[in-house]
Amino acid sequence: MLNLRATTVLAAVMAFGVSGGVATAAEITGAGSTFAYPILAKWAAAYKDKTGVALNYQSIGSGGGIKQIEAKTVDFGASDMPLKPAVLEKNGLIQWPVIMGGVVPVVNVPGIKAGELKLDGATLAAIYLGTITKWNDAAIAKLNPGVKLPDQTIAVVHRSDGSGTTFLFTSYLSEVSPAWKSSVGANTAVEWPVGLGGKGNEGVSNFAGQTQGSIGYVEYAYALQNKMAWVEMVNRDGALVKPAIATFQAAAANADWAHAQNFNLVLVNQPGKASWPITGATFVLMHKVQDQPAQATAALKFFDWSYANGQKMAESLDYVPMPANVVTLIENTWAADMKSADGKPVWTAAR
Repeated sequence: MLNLRATTVLAAVMAFGVSGGVATAAEITGAGSTFAYPILAKWAAAYKDKTGVALNYQSIGSGGGIKQIEAKTVDFGASDMPLKPAVLEKNGLIQWPVIMGGVVPVVNVPGIKAGELKLDGATLAAIYLGTITKWNDAAIAKLNPGVKLPDQTIAVVHRSDGSGTTFLFTSYLSEVSPAWKSSVGANTAVEWPVGLGGKGNEGVSNFAGQTQGSIGYVEYAYALQNKMAWVEMVNRDGALVKPAIATFQAAAANADWAHAQNFNLVLVNQPGKASWPITGATFVLMHKVQDQPAQATAALKFFDWSYANGQKMAESLDYVPMPANVVTLIENTWAADMKSADGKPVWTAAR
C-alpha cells in the first residue's frame, strides 16, 4: 500500500510542476507550505485531467509562500501558520484553511521500526533543547521499557527554511515545555539550540533518513512515502497515540472555525484521549482586491473542486478534509471579501 501511495503521489508531483515561470490562461500559480504539498499535488493532477487547468505550485515553505503572495508573484500563498488579523489587514489579505493533517517525529535508530519508540512532549523538547543527548537516556528509557536503546548520540534534524511545519512543531513544544517557550518559542523559523537543518519536509526526510541516530519532524505523508520510523506520542490526556487520520480527526474535531476570527486557529496539544498532539491546518492566502480577477476566480474554482471532490484523495494520504459546514463558511468569505479592482465579487459560483 505504501508503494502504491508513494507512486501515486510521485506521479501527481511530476504532473504538478514546481518550476517558476509566467502563468498562462490555463495555469494557476501558488507557493508555500511543504506540509500540504503531497495533497495539493494529487489534487492538481486530478484537476488538470478533469479541466485542463494546471497548477504550478512551488513547495518552498510557508515563509516563502507568505513573501510571494505579499509580493503578488503568485495567485495564492500557502502557510501552516495562520496570520494574525493585523498582519492580514496590513497586507490586504484574506486566509482560510484548506486541509488539516499531522506533523510527526521520525527517527533513524538501529533496530527501531515505525511505532516502536514512544516519546512525550517534555522529552521531545529536551532532545531539541540539547539537554537529552543520548538515545539510552533515562527519560527515553522510562517511556520505552523493553526497547533496546543504543548508547548513541542523538543527531537532531530540523528545518532550515521558514516553515509552517516548524511553526506547528515549535508551537507544540512551547505548549508542553516552559523551558522551550522561554528560550526558543514558536515561529516559522527559530534559533535552534542544536541540530542540523534541512530545507523543506523533503530535506528533513533526506537528512534524517541518511543520518544514523537522527530524529526529525515531517508531515505524516512524507514519513509514509519514505518509510520512515515514526514515533508514538503521549498526548495531553496522557494517552499513547499513533499518527493516523483517526487521531488527526480527533484533534481537528476541537477546531471551532465558526468563531475563529479570520480562521486563525492553531490545533496543537488538543484535549481528548484519541487526539494526535501535533495537528495543524494549512491556510491559503490571497489578496482581497484582485488586479487579475480571472486568475483569482480560476484559483478559487480549483479549491472549490478540491473541497467537493478531493476528500478521498486527502484521506488516502492521511490528511483531514475540511468539513462541509466549514467549506460553506470559507466560500461565503470568498464571496464577501474578495473583489476585483472595480468592486465586483470574484466568487459568485455555487456548487
